[in-house]
Order: sequence, then structure tokens, then C-alpha cells
Amino acid sequence: MTNPSLTLHGVSYALPDGRVLFSDLNDSFDERPTGLVGRNGTGKTVLARLLAGELAPSAGQCARSGPVYYLAQRTAPEAHETVATLAGVDATLAALERIAAGSADPCDFDAVGVGWDAPQRLRRALQDEGLGHLDANTPACHLSGGEALRVALIGAWLSDADFLILDEPTNHLDRAGRHMLIERLRAWPRGLLVVSHDRRLLDTMTRIVELTPDGLQSYGGNYARYAQARADAQASALDTLTQRQAQRRRELQQMREIDARQRRHHARDARAARNANQAPILLGRQKARSESTAGRMRVQHTARREALAATVREASSRLQDDGDIALHAPAAAPGPASRHVVTLRDVVLPFVSAPTRTVSLTLHGRQRVGVTGPNGCGKSTLLRVIAGDSEPMTGTVARTQAAVYLDQALGVLDPRCGVLTQLRAARATGSEADLRMRLAHLGQGADKILVPSGQLSGGERVKAALACVLYADTPPALLLLDEPSNHLDLAATQALEAMLSDYTGAMMVVSHDDAFLLALGLTDLFAAQPTGWQWLAPDALQT
Repeated sequence: MTNPSLTLHGVSYALPDGRVLFSDLNDSFDERPTGLVGRNGTGKTVLARLLAGELAPSAGQCARSGPVYYLAQRTAPEAHETVATLAGVDATLAALERIAAGSADPCDFDAVGVGWDAPQRLRRALQDEGLGHLDANTPACHLSGGEALRVALIGAWLSDADFLILDEPTNHLDRAGRHMLIERLRAWPRGLLVVSHDRRLLDTMTRIVELTPDGLQSYGGNYARYAQARADAQASALDTLTQRQAQRRRELQQMREIDARQRRHHARDARAARNANQAPILLGRQKARSESTAGRMRVQHTARREALAATVREASSRLQDDGDIALHAPAAAPGPASRHVVTLRDVVLPFVSAPTRTVSLTLHGRQRVGVTGPNGCGKSTLLRVIAGDSEPMTGTVARTQAAVYLDQALGVLDPRCGVLTQLRAARATGSEADLRMRLAHLGQGADKILVPSGQLSGGERVKAALACVLYADTPPALLLLDEPSNHLDLAATQALEAMLSDYTGAMMVVSHDDAFLLALGLTDLFAAQPTGWQWLAPDALQT
């Protein structure tokens, strides 16, 4: 096997509307496990598809050492898809069936290639993944989001590709599934490129490449080293910018003082010449010399001002653009810290099987709880019951304060209305300028806040929903969040962490992202265990 590689030679890509997404990219990806990061909208998925050969660049070339297996971000399966389709072996299995029925078509033999044992390999892979209850013909629509992604990943493990390109492979995976994926990727022997916002996964990479509007920037080491190197570079760039700005202020002040002295000297010499009763021709020559000197000085000062401005612009360009997300501290939630906000007594959750079907709990006014557990254990159902969106089969739910539930579909947003309209309804005391400013600081410009929220991207909708909840005149005493960091890039996730850290009410957060949960300053974990629900200390996330 040759050394796996993907190489970009002057690659550019323009969108159908003519907007250039990125231009003149030059880089090489080898056998080192590499994480590709960047802000939403910079074109990470487009770049991944270009590297995989699914898209053609507008200019430049992508070179590949061998076959590439590309796993796209998972969406809802289509009606005709099966387990075999998700695993990418449907064409091979169909050709094998036709050959078994007597087909001698060369196309069928070409489709099979060396995959004569594909049915057996798929069965073994499903069993190894704990999905032995599925078979090749199981409709994909019968699978959970996590199961569908695990089946799709099987296609990657079964491939003979030189290179794997995985786009957000931890989406929809529970904690156990994420750990299993990480171990699988550690054992992958060939080229690997992962597009991800999952910091724990990125920490297992040996190289991080960041895609920015200025191009690709490579960092040796894992995500933690990338974050530190980037922070150091930002600090250095900011220090240089501060020095250049101070130098410009000093020199501009000196030029103003020189100009003032020159004007005073010119006025004094003119008065002296008049008082000396010199001949007009001598006065004219003296005036011409003075104006010539002043003109040369103006030219010099203009050139120096332009040079100083250029040095400031150059220093400013070295700063990464991290300022488009800024969050205001929400208003204080009502109620004292010791007051109970909700109590569940012997509640039986609907559509949940034992052992996590029955739950009892009490939450107080400042409790911050991370809800963890495998897919299907009832985490989202628990939040819906607490919020009052679903009724328990038996048991009682006593609420003393208002709660708001942000589900994964962000049902608190009206998809037909613009974000500004919805924030105005939640924050009646805010002025139009204040509301627009808060949304602008969330990266929601004038072109976004008036269109129906259903037309926004996933990340934009998450930030809009949180703005309507946390910026309300009276924020809820209990905030229930279901995978709130889905669809957010790393910078927006960290901004969300900061925003939620300032929230003063009770909070329950369902998430499979351990790094995100740890950043929230949790007081407790409420974890689904084989024996039922159990309270744990937050440091259990680090085990």
C-alpha cells in the first residue's frame, strides 16, 4: 500500500451565486489523523467533498493516492434506504443476488469486485457493533439517529479506502458510541480526516487544520495544543496591534505639533518681514520658500500617515475574526436558590422501557444538572414531562416556577416569523436598537433577523431560540435544554457555554458532549444506569 495522501493544488471553489467560498488552497493530508475545524459557513463540508472527489473545484486540482471513503453528515434516512444502503454495500449485495440467480452480466461481476463475502462481513460487523438485531434489508427509517450513524460507520470500517473523510461523525452518538468511535479511529491504519466540533474527538488527532476566510492554517498536535497555539498567536497579534496603534498615535501627535510650530514660524516670519519694510520682491521670495517648505512637509506627513495606517491594517489582519459572537448576561431568574422549582414523585415516563422508566427527583432554584445516558433511555422524554409537554403515565409532577424546554427541533421558535419579531414579543421592555444590537452580537445581521426563522441554518436557529428565552423580560426559573450545542461551531459553542454560565436559574441539559457539560459548572449529573436513574458527581464525566 502506498502512503495515503490527499493534496490540494491552488484549489478554489465558487458557489452557484458566484460568491467565492475559498481560493488558492494549498495543503497536503497524509497518514496523520487530522481534524478539520473552522467557523460555520467557511466551507468545511465543501472542502471535504472536494477532497473526496464528490465535487470538482472551480480552479486548481485535488490529487488522491487511492480510493477515498467519504461519510457525509447524517440526515433523516429516505424511505427507500436500508441498512445495506447506509453501509454502502447495497450495490454489491444486489449484484450478488443477481449472480446467484444466474446472471452472467459482466457489470454484476464488476460491481462485486473482491466483495464476495460482503454479506458475511456485514453480519459480523453488525454483531460487533451491538446491532445484531438488524440485517441488510432492515428499513433505515426504523433506526434511531445513533443506530443509523453507527451503520453508516460500518461502511467506513469495511471499506478498503486509502483515506477516510468523516463529516461530524459524533452527531447523534451517545457517550458510549462516541467512546467506541474514538477507539475505532485510533486503530484505523490509513489516512484519516475528521470534520468535527467535538473537542474530545479532536483531542485524539495528531494535527489540526483550520479553514478560515484567509485559507488553511495547520497546527501540529491535538485540539488542546491547537487552542493554546491559536490563543498565543491571538495574544501576540493583539499586542502587536496595540503597539502599532500607540506608535501611530504618537507620530500623529508629533506631526500635529510640527505643523503647529511651522505655522507659528511662518506667521512670525511674515510679521517680521512686514515690520522690516523689505522690498516686495524679497517678501515674495521668502513667502515662496516658506510655502515650498510647508508643501514638502505636507507630502512627507501624508506619506508617513499612510505608512502608519498600513502597519496598523497589517497588524489587524493577523487577528482571527472571533468577534462576531458576543452574548449579554441574561437577567436574573426569579426565586431564591433554595426554592424547589419542580418535584417528580414516582413518575412513569411514556414510551420508555425499564429500568429508566420510573423516576423521582426534586430540583431547586440554582441546581445545574447534566442528564446523561445511552440513546433511547428516556432523556428527552424526561425533559418533556418536566416541562409539561408530555404527561406521565402515572405519578405526579409539581411545578412551582415556569420552565422552558428547548427541544432539538427548537419548537419555541415560530418558523413563520422573523427572529426580531419573536425577541420583541419576549422582551417588551427593550428598544428596537437594543434588540437589534443583541441579535447582531449573536451574529444575526439585518439580513437574518427579518426572514422567517424556519429559513435560518441550524446554528442560527439555536442562537435565536436561546436569545428569545434568556433575553426575555423575565427568564424562566428552570431551563431545559436538549442537545443545545448541536449545529454550533466551536466558537459558538464556547460562547453558548459562557452565556449559560451566567444564567442564574435551575438548568437541566441533555448532551453527549462531555467537554460542553464540564464547561457549564454543573452541580450534579442525573445519569441513566443499568439499574435506573442515579445522581452522580460531575467529575464522573472525566472517567
